[in-house]
Amino acid sequence: QVQLVESGGGLVQAGGSLRVSCVASGTFFNRFDMGWYRQAPGKQRELVATITRSGRSNYADSVKGRFTISRDNAKNTVYLQMNTLKPEDTAVYYCNAQWEIGASSYDYWGQGTQVTVSS
Repeated sequence: QVQLVESGGGLVQAGGSLRVSCVASGTFFNRFDMGWYRQAPGKQRELVATITRSGRSNYADSVKGRFTISRDNAKNTVYLQMNTLKPEDTAVYYCNAQWEIGASSYDYWGQGTQVTVSS
């Protein structure tokens, strides 16, 4: 069982920056592909960015060039640096961990952290 705890959300003005973090419990963090997703009120949860266990990253078109995902395996932590924030980035941001091994798959979610961008 893996527990994910997000932190770092808050209120920021448009154009500002924020970094959210996600700390994972357990000893197999480096085997997980990690991701950040977000869900705005009345909308479906959407992918923001992912980073594989080998460090390859992928971004939603809406955040490319503004957000950066990174991981520190020694700290069991994945980060999302968000720059040039826009009001439409307002959402609850969720951390996700996925691991497929053989016929088994593991999928864990954090409780979310609120990011609010004021105009």
